[in-house]
Amino acid sequence: MLEMNIHTFIGADKGYNESDICIYGCPFDGTTSYRPGARFAPSSIRNESYGIETYSPYQDLDLTDFNIYDGGDLEIPIGNTQKVLEITKTYALGILKDKKLPFLVGGEHLVTLAQVRACTEIFPDLHIIHFDAHCDLRNEYMGEKLSHATVMRRCFELVGENRIFQFGIRSGAKEEFEFATSRVYINKFDLNTLDDVVEKLKGKNVYFSVDLDVLNPSEMPGTGTPEAGGISFKELLDGILKVGKLNVVAVDVCELAPPYDASGISTSLACKLVREMLLALKPKQ
Repeated sequence: MLEMNIHTFIGADKGYNESDICIYGCPFDGTTSYRPGARFAPSSIRNESYGIETYSPYQDLDLTDFNIYDGGDLEIPIGNTQKVLEITKTYALGILKDKKLPFLVGGEHLVTLAQVRACTEIFPDLHIIHFDAHCDLRNEYMGEKLSHATVMRRCFELVGENRIFQFGIRSGAKEEFEFATSRVYINKFDLNTLDDVVEKLKGKNVYFSVDLDVLNPSEMPGTGTPEAGGISFKELLDGILKVGKLNVVAVDVCELAPPYDASGISTSLACKLVREMLLALKPKQ
């Protein structure tokens, strides 16, 4: 008799009820303005995760020692952005109400907004740590309020002033940087002040969003909007380990676009980062 083919991220094979962390994918790139393809990221990351190990030599931890569930990809109507956000928010809210940590794999960065909306219903004091090449603080992009280029502006409207902390930023319209002044903390180009922000946010409820284009395109060419001058894998890993010390209540990884890297290196790197994030965010002992 054939066994059921259960498609999960490596090591994330626990049942929902026993889980502490719940992975799910939102394969959406309906507002991507440059190179679409991020909708293929969640399934690619699951497939290629079997090319890495469950054990992390960086943290001396193994995914199999923790309760991690993979719920697969959401079924979403491509072309209906509002509906996609509603479906994603509802799913994330269910996880949060069950006192588990939702781990969203995008998809484009707009999907972050849905999970942040869910988080603010449970945690009205939410703070956001955001690793990205782009500010994503436009009020509208080409006439649209809901866009991967406006996602952090919409999140700002939910959490308020001085609760978004951005790192690795090296691209954006002048108006975005002007808007951020005294409203949003921006560490341009790198993660140099992350230690100070982590210290400031101790005891706070934190949402952690990683747009993979924060990395240098020499290491992450497979993304929709690559930007020269990014950080390295090791710098990003160090940042993840620091953020993992905080009370992180939800997380996302977005903007891998597998079709733009035929070598598969970008997807392999994303798999490794997901593993390290899962282990860094394990339940605190």
